[in-house]
Amino acid sequence: MNRQKSYKELDSQGCLYLVPTPIGNLEDISYRALNILKTVDFVASEDTRNTQKLLNHFDIKVNQISFHEHNSQQRIPELIDYLQAGQSIAQVSDAGMPSISDPGHDLVKACIEENIRVISLPGATAGVTALIASGLPSDTFTFVGFLPRKKGEQKAIFQKLIGREETQIIYESPYRVKTTLENMLEIYPETHPVVLCRELTKIHEEYLRGSIRELLEYLGEHEIKGECCLMIGGGQEQLSTLHEEQLSLTIKEHVETLMSDNQLSSKAAIKEVAKLRGMKKQDIYKEYHDL
Repeated sequence: MNRQKSYKELDSQGCLYLVPTPIGNLEDISYRALNILKTVDFVASEDTRNTQKLLNHFDIKVNQISFHEHNSQQRIPELIDYLQAGQSIAQVSDAGMPSISDPGHDLVKACIEENIRVISLPGATAGVTALIASGLPSDTFTFVGFLPRKKGEQKAIFQKLIGREETQIIYESPYRVKTTLENMLEIYPETHPVVLCRELTKIHEEYLRGSIRELLEYLGEHEIKGECCLMIGGGQEQLSTLHEEQLSLTIKEHVETLMSDNQLSSKAAIKEVAKLRGMKKQDIYKEYHDL
């Protein structure tokens, strides 16, 4: 067991502060975050050039140490030595909360093992900021973060997510989001609700709310820019509706309903019914064609 009294039991060791930075709009930084950045001995930055722009904007003079996924294992012992010597460090990522999709978690664990205080400041985080304006349920959610790039690995993750009740949050590049939605379409019904938010807190902030198919059609005609947050609606409500309505149909009726409602070919509708019912496509084909 590790017990930390963040403020009452000060000692000769330094303190690691986890300081959130704006995800776009610089006005989102807090007074407390600025005060910490002004008073620590070092700032451990994911990208020192990016953080320097922030420091310059607020006229903060502090030394930076590069700390990112490619040098973290070599850098952590050095940072621990500074902290044990009584110096304090603020760890920041390029945007938002540190320790989320960056190597800060390993540094936090190392500090805890050495009984060095770790203090987290509240602040901007893209996933939750996008979620609460998405229109999808926000009372429960799962943060997935960045997906692997390989199609098979993505589909394996979607297979695990499709039955979950809560909204899921994914970070994605604007250059890959269309492919990611295409991979989703092989697992999810094309009518499944998704929301894509880009350029969060910036002048070109945009929410695209609709089904997987609707977003794919939009992306087929429009180029998007800026980091994206993709939110997937929970599946339980949709699966419940499916059981109550669609599964009461015969397989043939189910195929014909999808063909009519979604303007699908028989081949595409058969594939969709197989996916929705958890059956083999060949079995749906035979049933539909009375073979």
